[in-house]
Amino acid sequence: MSSPQPPRPDRKPLIALVERAHRALQSDMVRRAQADGHTEVKMAHNSVFGFLHAGGARAADMATRAGITRQSMGEVIRDMVALGLLEMRADPNDGRAKVVDYSEHGTAVAADGFRYLFELDRRLEQEFGVEQYAVVRDVLDRLPEVLERYAAEEAQTSSPAGGRVG
Repeated sequence: MSSPQPPRPDRKPLIALVERAHRALQSDMVRRAQADGHTEVKMAHNSVFGFLHAGGARAADMATRAGITRQSMGEVIRDMVALGLLEMRADPNDGRAKVVDYSEHGTAVAADGFRYLFELDRRLEQEFGVEQYAVVRDVLDRLPEVLERYAAEEAQTSSPAGGRVG
């Protein structure tokens, strides 16, 4: 006897659309870096390029922002250090910790990436139109806050002290 099938949506769920777009954008960034002569850049490096800001950061903080484990972030960082994209130095606030920062070469690679992001933004705006592209960007920007609000509302209504009067 087979188990009943769960109900299926009649269109692709938003999460599937966002994930597909995310993968396409990540792949496009690597493709462009390699086309620009940065053949050492790999897909995994996006987790660092997307979360390492000027002045450096601790690996654990970047892992949290990227939503990956510290071990995974550490592995990517070690690879990028070996490739000459990153450098590590002692954290001035914690002698046990290290701060990761771009090497001179890594800064050049990241700068090329940011230049491409500006170009891609302009091209996508032309492709979809200024208004439609602005709506997409606004929805994606607001989505995390909306989901956090929904979660808070659910937590409030499902908790015993959630404000419901019996």
